[in-house]
Amino acid sequence: MPAHFPPLIAPSVLSADFSRMAEEVIAVERGGADWLHLDVMDGHFVPNLSFGPQLIKALRPQSGLVFDVHLMIAPVDPYLEMFARAGADHIHLHIEAGPHTHRSLQQVRALGVKPGVAICPATPPEAVAEVLDLVDMILVMTVNPGFGGQKFLTSQLDKIRTLRRMADATGRDIRIGVDGGVDVETAALATAAGADMLVAGTSVYGQPDYGRAITALREAGRRPA
Repeated sequence: MPAHFPPLIAPSVLSADFSRMAEEVIAVERGGADWLHLDVMDGHFVPNLSFGPQLIKALRPQSGLVFDVHLMIAPVDPYLEMFARAGADHIHLHIEAGPHTHRSLQQVRALGVKPGVAICPATPPEAVAEVLDLVDMILVMTVNPGFGGQKFLTSQLDKIRTLRRMADATGRDIRIGVDGGVDVETAALATAAGADMLVAGTSVYGQPDYGRAITALREAGRRPA
């Protein structure tokens, strides 16, 4: 199916004030966010540590937003049930995180959670071809994962276009998200290439008015680049 417009906006709590996390989540929900993006990093698959299922469990009663959990961890299988029980609505796992992505995605679905596959900048889009029948989302990393605040890699726009064609060819409703360096300028580029979900860190949490920032990103995604 073709991309949905306007795109969904998913603020990333990695850029929020951790000392006020519950308030920060409530604030973006009031500001019009569609999803809440939660980046889980293990210091092994990516060179940074963030948080685990305990934070997600603590935040779950505070918000009605869809919890979009991005696991930048390896191995992933031993932890899937923990994150599902903590309150994840979606779980993205990396195609690069292990040899049995097909089985892992099946496990996510069996846990009652929507599965997504994430793909790093150096990985070709064809790497996810054999799991397109299992996923509801593809998350394209437009920075190298591990840290917020990086510059958007325009080299990934062709990958988004290719993945959009691959997803549409399945006849399934697969969203394509972009994660990294998203602002009002790059939002337009990403959606023109076929993305319909935007993860936004500092472009929301680094702004004085979260609602205005979310609206600006959504509007940028409506117009051609």
